[in-house]
Formats: sequence, structure tokens, C-alpha cells
Amino acid sequence: MFDDPPVRTIATIEKPVGPNLYHAALPNGKIVIAHLSKPLLEEQTTFEAGQQVHVELTPYDFDTARIMRLA
Repeated sequence: MFDDPPVRTIATIEKPVGPNLYHAALPNGKIVIAHLSKPLLEEQTTFEAGQQVHVELTPYDFDTARIMRLA
């Protein structure tokens, strides 16, 4: 079985939900739950509402995203 590549896009942080979770808006307007990637967790990175970030989504679940870095 082959792994499908992740979907990469830019999202806008809407608001923090928890210490490492955010609501983020995709370019099509869909709001997803976004969590920090492991390197960002180790750096204790935080984001503010309105910031744009690069995210990855699996092709099987478009409700959650992984924040990779600041856009």
C-alpha cells in the first residue's frame, strides 16, 4: 500500500483553542483544528489571530491540520 502525500496549503489562524491547538481558516473558508508540528512544539512557538501559517492535511481527514511554519 502506498502513502498518499499530504495536502499543503496556507491557513490563517482564527483563535487559540488550547496551548497547542488553534482554529485556522483554509483558503476555501473551511475552519479546521490545527496543531503544532513537533519542531514547533519543542520551540514553544505560539501564534496570534490573523497570522498566516503553512499547514499540512492528510487526504483522509480535512478537519485537522498540522502547522508546519509561519508563512
